[in-house]
Amino acid sequence: MRVRRGEQNSASQKTSTFPKRKRSQRREPSQKKNQPTPSLTEFVGRVGELRLRYAKLDGRTVIAHSYFTTPWKLLPPIYLDDTGAAYTLLINPSGGLVGGDGLSIDMTLDRDAHVLVSAPSANRVYRSEEKLSEQLITITVGPHAILEWLPEHTIPFAGSRFRQVIHANLAPGAAIILWDALASGRMARGERWAFTHLENEIHITTATGASLVEHYILDPATDLGRVGLAEEWDYVASLYVVSDAVSPEIWANLESKVAEILGKLPGQVLGGVSTPAIPGLAIKLLARTAPDLTHLFELLWAAAREALWNLPPVSLRKY
Repeated sequence: MRVRRGEQNSASQKTSTFPKRKRSQRREPSQKKNQPTPSLTEFVGRVGELRLRYAKLDGRTVIAHSYFTTPWKLLPPIYLDDTGAAYTLLINPSGGLVGGDGLSIDMTLDRDAHVLVSAPSANRVYRSEEKLSEQLITITVGPHAILEWLPEHTIPFAGSRFRQVIHANLAPGAAIILWDALASGRMARGERWAFTHLENEIHITTATGASLVEHYILDPATDLGRVGLAEEWDYVASLYVVSDAVSPEIWANLESKVAEILGKLPGQVLGGVSTPAIPGLAIKLLARTAPDLTHLFELLWAAAREALWNLPPVSLRKY
C-alpha cells in the first residue's frame, strides 16, 4: 500500500491487520448458549504498540512523548558523542515473536532531531502452525531531521511465518539511513531457508512524493517464492541512504566509496550499489557469516556518516 502525503498519521492503521481490543460486554445466559466455544489457539499472540516522538531541545534530541504496551519496553536514550543524537534501543524482553503476535512502532522525529535506533539482539521469529507474526513500522522524519535505523537482523526459525512492513516518510531536508538484514535461519541447527513464509516491505517516500519500494515474499517450499541466488548464502541485507539535502557530487563520491568497500571481501560477501528514483543510494548485500555481515555494515555505515554529515563512526552499545 502506498502512503500518500497527508496520510502519514493514519498509515499504521491502514496497514495494520492486528486485532483491535474491545471492551468485554455482558451477555445474557441465553446468548452464551448460542456462542461457539473458542479454541485455545485464538488467544495466542500479543498486540504491542510503541509510539515515540523526538524533539530537539537545547542542542540535544530528547523523547518528547512516549507510549508503549507489552512486550515493548523503553529505556531513556543514550548519548554516544557530543552531537546530541539520541540513541534508542528497541527492547522486546519476551525473547521473540510467535504466531499471532502483532507488534507496531510509530516513530516521529520533529525538525532537526537526530536519532539512532538499534536493538540489543537479533529479532527471533518462532515456528507457527498457522498464524503470522507481524511487525509494522511507521516512521515520519521531519524537516532536516536525521534517522539512523540500525536494528539487528531477523532470524526466522524453521516453520515460522513472518511479515514486516516499514513505511518511512521524509520531509524536506530530512535524511535516513535504513538497515534491514535477514538470516537464513538457525544455521547451527541445520535450519537454512526452512521457514514457511516470509514477507518484507520497505517503502521510503520523499517530500516530493517519489518513492523507493522493496517488497518480496519468500516461501522456500514452492517455486513461486523460491530463494534463488541467495540460497547459497546465509545472510541477506539492504542498506538505504536517502536525503534530498545532499548534492549529486556527494552521492557520486559515496557510490564510488561503497563500490570500493564491497570489493574488499571477495567470496565472503557479495553486494551491489545503485542509484534509485529518489535522492540516495540502494545497497544490497549477501554474506556467509554474521561477523562478515557486521563488518561490512560498519564500513558502509561509517562511509555514509562521513560523506553526508562529516561525522565519525560511533560504537553502538547493546545494553
